[in-house]
Amino acid sequence: MIFTNDKPIYIQMADRLCDEILSGVYQDDDRIPVLLEVNTNTAVKAYEQLAREEIIYNKRGLGYFVTKGAKKQILKARKTEFMKERLPELFRQMRLLEISMEDVVNAWEKK
Repeated sequence: MIFTNDKPIYIQMADRLCDEILSGVYQDDDRIPVLLEVNTNTAVKAYEQLAREEIIYNKRGLGYFVTKGAKKQILKARKTEFMKERLPELFRQMRLLEISMEDVVNAWEKK
């Protein structure tokens, strides 16, 4: 995993795990592998964050597992974040750059 400087590493790890849940790499009740690429304390911090958010749960002695319904919960949270935080800035940039919705639709269809 490649880390950036814009967020703490444990947040990047948690985000990556959520991305993997969204993409279907991990399903409900799947065991989450131990990540050895980072300091143990950093990994634990990421897992604890996700456990507080009820994305994963701990089975003592066995490790962490994906909570039932985690994908739905992640989607809801990320959609809310996107609509409240990212979309307004996107619209502002579109206005400044004179990009129309038609331009966006055309670019989407070419993708």
